[in-house]
Amino acid sequence: MRTEIKSKHSVVLKSPYVLYMAFVDMRNFVNLLPPDKREGVSADSDSLHALVQGFNVGVRIAQRTPYSRIDFKDDGAPFQFTVSLFFDPVPNASEQTEFYIELVADLNLMMKMMLGSKLKEALDKMVDALADISRGKMPEGIDPSMFPEGFDPSRFSNGFNS
Repeated sequence: MRTEIKSKHSVVLKSPYVLYMAFVDMRNFVNLLPPDKREGVSADSDSLHALVQGFNVGVRIAQRTPYSRIDFKDDGAPFQFTVSLFFDPVPNASEQTEFYIELVADLNLMMKMMLGSKLKEALDKMVDALADISRGKMPEGIDPSMFPEGFDPSRFSNGFNS
């Protein structure tokens, strides 16, 4: 059963270009993982694969629309899905982006009942976290000790580069 879930929209204090570039290479996601969580995770510029509870789960970039949208597709997951990230410019604010996520998944009725609201909540939390990080604030509910040594979210208030 086709299930569509849309996150909330939030303004991120970064230009669409900066956000797009942070998400366009799947290796960037691995670099955010603490070293002890990287085992069983592999990535190249287009795909990411991980061993999760004995299952090989993968995601591949299906389409890139420079500086405005990235579509991810399952690549060896237990069910079919696509996730789209949107980076819409905020009028008259070149360093701000309206960011949101849309998920389309092929879930059976039982999975939809069990996961539907949790998936929506997870997407909303991701959007809120990115908005918080862009303001130099550690997102609520995130333990800084889970990040690699030396990680400093305040550096993101000045840009997403190291």
